Amino acid sequence: MAEGKIIVIGNEKGGTGKSTLAMHLIVWFLRQKKRVASVDLDGRQGTLTHYIQNRAAYGVLHHIELGLPEHLTVTVRENPTEQECEADKKAFHEQLTRLQKENDLIVIDTAGADSYLFRLAHAAADILITPINDSLIDLDVLAKVEPETLTVKAPGHYAQTVWQARQKRAAARKRPVRWFVLRNRVMHVSTHNEKLIWKLLEALGQRINFMPLRGLGERIIFRELFLKGLTLLDIGQSKTGVAMSMTHVAARQELRSILQAIGEESLADG
Repeated sequence: MAEGKIIVIGNEKGGTGKSTLAMHLIVWFLRQKKRVASVDLDGRQGTLTHYIQNRAAYGVLHHIELGLPEHLTVTVRENPTEQECEADKKAFHEQLTRLQKENDLIVIDTAGADSYLFRLAHAAADILITPINDSLIDLDVLAKVEPETLTVKAPGHYAQTVWQARQKRAAARKRPVRWFVLRNRVMHVSTHNEKLIWKLLEALGQRINFMPLRGLGERIIFRELFLKGLTLLDIGQSKTGVAMSMTHVAARQELRSILQAIGEESLADG
């Protein structure tokens, strides 16, 4: 049996929509009848964990059969000793190995900060998805931009972390990671800033080998869905209590575009 593929949602910055995207990927694969495991590497904040707990509770309350993944929550130690760090890495590697044997896909939601497990997850990723907010501030983790010419000067600190993870994969003779950067929480009005960021992402993508994609737009509906543990894929189904609207249709199309672009439809099929 082939090992389950590992999808990591990563960025060294919080508030970019990582957990929302992770949950939508999880539900997508569950609807494809795949065995799915999820890992929340931000056990302290636990956004993905709470999302899944909300989903389980909502299903029980409304007598709905909502798909759920096998879920693992991991809390990274603060200032660990070298011995604790090695023990945690060994335990995490063993858990990942087990999850790969028992599932088709493993979706890992990382914290918005660097850590020893953050780096281990990135080195394990078959697919890496990095959501960023549509701003030059968020772009800083990926690239240093020349202020006068507004061109890419050098890779940022997160891009360097990904490069190091790629080196580890190459040393272990694993397939190269497929890296996608999503411009998330995009406003629905085209602006000069939006065009500039897209231009910079295209230039940087060619330089450090990732594919830039348009992500999910900024919508209040995502906060409402979180409280119920639901996703765009659940809306409109009987008993969910959430009726379909034009806003939902547009958001779902954005999600489909992401899945199609990263090739997850074919991945889900086998």
